[in-house]
Amino acid sequence: MLKIGLTGGIACGKSTVTKIFSELGVPVIDADTIAHRLVEKGQPALALIQQEFGNAILNPDGTLNRSKLRETVFANPGQKQKLEAILHPLVYKAMQLESEQLHAPYCIISVPLLFETGRTDFVDRLLVVDCPVETQIERVGKRDNLSPERIQSIIDSQVSRAFRRANSDDLIENLETDDRLAEQVKKLHNLYLSLSDCRD
Repeated sequence: MLKIGLTGGIACGKSTVTKIFSELGVPVIDADTIAHRLVEKGQPALALIQQEFGNAILNPDGTLNRSKLRETVFANPGQKQKLEAILHPLVYKAMQLESEQLHAPYCIISVPLLFETGRTDFVDRLLVVDCPVETQIERVGKRDNLSPERIQSIIDSQVSRAFRRANSDDLIENLETDDRLAEQVKKLHNLYLSLSDCRD
């Protein structure tokens, strides 16, 4: 089965695009959803994170205190690497298992940090959802209520927009005024169906 890796910077509209693919009947495997599942109470990944970062990252009920963990890793790149070393291999393993159960011409594998994790080999084609940095800052500000400096630091921790665009096989421009989003997805959907036919 053809595996399309969908990626893009924060607030570029990856969720909106995966939703449209989903509505076209395309199976979507989402790295963020899997990561959330892996750190639920009682999961081995949560125990490993607790071991590494201490009890301070847990809520009183034993669940993960996400905002506390986010603060810890964003304040310190070394801590961020430790968290990624725990989570990323588990996420990729789970995505592999999930993709093996699918029966479809192609699937979308949505991984926000596909370039950053150095795992572009996991997919057959790279689809980048892109928008200008100013739009990203504006969207995250509205959505997550973060300061522009904090948003900029998140953007800076990801590969550059130019790098993503240069290394994509396919590109979706998700501009504020763009109602052509569904049209762009439909065009790619047809392309991926024809590519998957060639592989059969």
